[in-house]
Amino acid sequence: MSIVTLTAGDGHQFSAYQAGPADATMGLVVVQEIFGVNGHMRFASDTLAKAGFAVICPALFDRAERDVELGYGAEDRDRGLALRAGITEAQVMLDIEAAAAALGLNSVGIIGYCWGGTIGWWGATRSTRFKAAVGWYGGGIAATRTAVPHCPVQLHFGAEDHGIPLTDVDAIRTSQPGVEVFVYDGAGHGFGCEERASFNETAFDLAQTRSLDFFRKHLAA
Repeated sequence: MSIVTLTAGDGHQFSAYQAGPADATMGLVVVQEIFGVNGHMRFASDTLAKAGFAVICPALFDRAERDVELGYGAEDRDRGLALRAGITEAQVMLDIEAAAAALGLNSVGIIGYCWGGTIGWWGATRSTRFKAAVGWYGGGIAATRTAVPHCPVQLHFGAEDHGIPLTDVDAIRTSQPGVEVFVYDGAGHGFGCEERASFNETAFDLAQTRSLDFFRKHLAA
């Protein structure tokens, strides 16, 4: 586990949290929520690293403000939204491409949560770098649901997520019959975050198992 400095294609330098075994043959870019690379994102990265993946979690907010770590209260949420608004989608893509390259592996996937769940979808549809992509409760996916994925994709949503209506999930399913879409009863937004009141251990465990199995299948191929 360490903090490294990466350089994007436009010369922007940013930090990233890196973890995982030195001899890993499969890598994952882990993409943050709108709360920065905080304790939860490090925990999520460490959990994936313990499963055998080389992991790197880029600090996307470094484009707007460095070393941002936010909590889950209303004020922090509003600050996170403001920081996100100052970063373009093209800049995000440069940063996740740089993170993928930094892993130094041929077999790389991408997984993201919340804002990162949408970015995971972009990684599948706007890049050819990734061999598999997983998104957890990505609220922006429906807006670009007709985009063509360049790799296998798996998506996870909570049935009680008030920010992502099930009509959006159904629209994604209709537009993307080849994408695995799972909905978890009783789960709200952020159900996979152990620091949120919405954490749902049952939904998390199942979504995590599905995500790991999905990556092992497609990254090992």
